[in-house]
Amino acid sequence: MSIVAVSFFVGIVGLTLVITWWASKKTSSASDFYTAGGGLTGWQNGLAIAGDYLSAASFLGIAGAVALFGFDGFFFSIGYLVAYLVVLYIVAEPLRNLGKFTLADMITARFNTSKVRGTAALSTITIVLFYMIAQLVGAGALIKLLLGIDYWIAVLLVGFMMTIYVLFGGMTATSWVQIVKACLLMLGTVIISFLVLKEFGFSLSQMFTQMTTETEHGQAYLNPGLRYTNGLDTISVMLALVFGTAGLPHILMRFFTVKDAKTARSSVIWATWIVGIFYILTIFLGFGAAAFVGADAIIAENPAGNMAAPLLAEALGGDILMSFVSAVAFATILAVVAGLVLSGASALSHDIYGEIIKKGKMTDREQVVAARIGSITISVLSIVLALGAQTLNVAFLVSLAFCIAGSANLPVIIYTIYWKRFNTTGAIAAMLTGLISALVLVAASPNVWGPEGKAIFVGEPLFMLSNPALISIPLGFIAGIVGTLLSKESDDKKYREVNVKANTGISVQDVSH
Repeated sequence: MSIVAVSFFVGIVGLTLVITWWASKKTSSASDFYTAGGGLTGWQNGLAIAGDYLSAASFLGIAGAVALFGFDGFFFSIGYLVAYLVVLYIVAEPLRNLGKFTLADMITARFNTSKVRGTAALSTITIVLFYMIAQLVGAGALIKLLLGIDYWIAVLLVGFMMTIYVLFGGMTATSWVQIVKACLLMLGTVIISFLVLKEFGFSLSQMFTQMTTETEHGQAYLNPGLRYTNGLDTISVMLALVFGTAGLPHILMRFFTVKDAKTARSSVIWATWIVGIFYILTIFLGFGAAAFVGADAIIAENPAGNMAAPLLAEALGGDILMSFVSAVAFATILAVVAGLVLSGASALSHDIYGEIIKKGKMTDREQVVAARIGSITISVLSIVLALGAQTLNVAFLVSLAFCIAGSANLPVIIYTIYWKRFNTTGAIAAMLTGLISALVLVAASPNVWGPEGKAIFVGEPLFMLSNPALISIPLGFIAGIVGTLLSKESDDKKYREVNVKANTGISVQDVSH
């Protein structure tokens, strides 16, 4: 445990605690807690979205995946980036106009039933838990590498910190921690990329040429097929990444932190530029780790390759750069898990407790107390699950969260906004079918069943795709159609009202008053 490493960690944790203290003075109402009072500007929310999106999976998982599997690892970067086009053109503006605090608020703007809200909340909590496990696994591996403490202690430490942020600072603290973290992460990534490019004589062609001899895979390292030997598997992973983003609860929740749809659209444009630049730079992180650290050393430190970026920082910049990069990665995890806790807590406390159990009859103070209790519940559950998932690649775990989001949430979002005939039965059918099919197929996949040491359980998988999005996303859309057509329920007037509000932000009540 070096003094430099401890200093960076203490500095970043201290900075985030100061932000939380400042934010706590601005957090008194439910709106403050869930959405920072809707007061963020376009560039602020854009940076915060980028901070939320550039998670441990992006920084640690993708760098490791590219280092170990070359082009196949870069699929994650491509998918994550292209996904923002779906968010920008289809989801961001209508979601901001229709929703209040959560995804369920947006759906119940058209279908105001407890069944729809409860199903949406269940989907949100499931996605949040998958994503949280990924972040906590990355945090545990990272702190174990840097500070030499046990994995379980590291997970508990991160769990405690994230709970503090959310309990006291709410969305304001979470947003500003994400903004600071996005800036630090970009700085660290640019520094490492510069050093990697310097080692290759500032020549991209030389870098790609040299990479054909730097690994045991040879020329195959630069071609698809090392990890995803099945073409359908590749398509399935890409579908999960591209369509899943538009259904991620913690990303969707960020659009409620701005004042109007125009600002929401502006924030997505800001986020797309930042995220795009970062994902291009993941090539340098992965190639650099493969060339200057080596696959054996990466796997020896963490079997899933999650420590490739910090090890590369150490190889090129010594203890100081490694400590800085690891501390930034730690801040990355803290920021993302805080946002996840908030979205999970909102589903638990606002949707299930506040709107379903209490029928919306809660004072502002009661809503804030319920939100804080929900935050603690989500945090504890995530920590318990993460303690048993140490050997799983964080990028893989997040891709499963994307799969569930694309299968359960995206169909109902699109149909709610754009399909006149869509009804309550179709909404519930789409969400439940997408959610259950994704979970069942994951449970039967090669990531869960495989040869000894290669998966969670020993045995033959019943479903051969590592990510089931190719099957579960179409099932979610089809179930929405079938459920709608089997039910005679229809409300053209309500659709027209929702359609106007989704596109203009103006409701019938606003006009009548």
